Amino acid sequence: MKLIEAAEAAELIKDGANIGTTGFLYAMVCDYVFEAIEERFEKTGHPRDIELTSFSGLGLKVDGTGLDKFAHPGLIRGARIGHMLWSPRLRRMITEGEIYCNIYPLGCLTQLVRDMGAGKPGIISKIGLGTFIDPRIEGGRANSVTKTDTARLMEIDGEEYLYYPKFPIDVAILRGTSIDPRGNVTMEDEAMLMDAMSYARAAKQNGGIVIVQVKRLAEEGELDPRSVQIPGVMVDYAVIAPEEKHLQTASTVYNAGWAQRERVELEEIAPAPLNVRKVIARRAAMELKKGDVINLGAGIPEVVGAVAAEEGFADEITMTVECGHVGGLPMSGIDFGACYNPDFVTTAVSQAEWYDGGGLDIGILGFAEVDRDGSVNASKFGTVVGPGGFMDIATGTKKIVFAGTLTASGLEVSISGGKVTIRNEGTKRKLVADAEQITFSGPQALVNGQDVMYITERAVFRLTNEGLVLTEIAPGIDLEKEVLDQIGFEVKVSPDLKEMDPRIFMEDKMELSI
Repeated sequence: MKLIEAAEAAELIKDGANIGTTGFLYAMVCDYVFEAIEERFEKTGHPRDIELTSFSGLGLKVDGTGLDKFAHPGLIRGARIGHMLWSPRLRRMITEGEIYCNIYPLGCLTQLVRDMGAGKPGIISKIGLGTFIDPRIEGGRANSVTKTDTARLMEIDGEEYLYYPKFPIDVAILRGTSIDPRGNVTMEDEAMLMDAMSYARAAKQNGGIVIVQVKRLAEEGELDPRSVQIPGVMVDYAVIAPEEKHLQTASTVYNAGWAQRERVELEEIAPAPLNVRKVIARRAAMELKKGDVINLGAGIPEVVGAVAAEEGFADEITMTVECGHVGGLPMSGIDFGACYNPDFVTTAVSQAEWYDGGGLDIGILGFAEVDRDGSVNASKFGTVVGPGGFMDIATGTKKIVFAGTLTASGLEVSISGGKVTIRNEGTKRKLVADAEQITFSGPQALVNGQDVMYITERAVFRLTNEGLVLTEIAPGIDLEKEVLDQIGFEVKVSPDLKEMDPRIFMEDKMELSI
């Protein structure tokens, strides 16, 4: 291992290289090294025509951070990615067809990179069948300049699967906390582990190099071997970053609770304010049972964790996050992926395999659109976003709860006295005849025997063989005007239609038990 400056690391990137990197939102991001690569390109025009591989669209959701540092014409020619919401400049380049891009389910990409490091030709999975990843639909191609499908359809013993083939990684740019003179890397201050070792192995198997961004140089023999996440034999170069270029999450330099250096009393966490997000999260929380192992997606589903803590049953369920935490209380917003008091912290690839094998009892996920078949779009809304871990969670989980508002763009809601008042209706319907993209297949879910429901601030629906059925309506809501007229297709109304629990819409705790 050789210690170098960030500018020297940038010089190691050759034209046409495929760079692989890992992280989650703004955690584990190698921004210091990325910045040096961007500066070198702006000064010299090199490196050029790189390919970029990342499980998640890293950044701060504003132009110029994380993966956006690669988003320059000439610097990048293509990407393989699972999610890009937090990299807006890169997302625009992809949406506008300036570069090609193959989109992957996050869990499939983690497993593929892991197996590439073992010299395997690819992975076989049911994740993506019936969605836009399926070559019979869009093939995971983000735009018209992307000519190759992400996966190929195949049959084994009469069952359909998708085959995700390998690709080369020339440079792995990874991150840790400490490195010793032998190159061993630990991650004691990081908010998660992700999959640095998978990328390191994939690069080495391809004859490539591994560059690691760290905070500090440890003494010889100081690091606990059981804490090492990347062994020194896999590391070629290390860059020591200043603290301000090595944030733990988007909002935090360092939080000991998120590094599992200390436990935090969940009662100290302020309750979420009563608003549309909390109302939906409360109704979703009512679907939980004692002992459930669950995943909470980004957006409104994140609030379910805060509801569980407020109601006092967070320790009666096991919350998980696709980046690798099991147990504890996941964070939300720009700190999504960090976690207080987890029981176990593993890698994203191990988490994905557990999810694929049916390890979750229930997944609570957001949605942009729901169509007449109960299929969900959570990956494209005007611009390309990608599914992240959505497909991996939704495919292998016994029960799926989709949580979101009934309309969007201008929706104003008043919540008080145990009822809902629509002050201003949103101009965009979210239950539409045909979704812009299929991230979750309703018909495939019925074949799989999954229990699927859709929770909004004013109505609850369930997926049946006859389509969506309205089963609950909020107090104060007009069935025709404020529910059925706001849906772009015919919805059946259950003969047993009932009102949603009025406690959902009150300031006080629900006194909810599971």
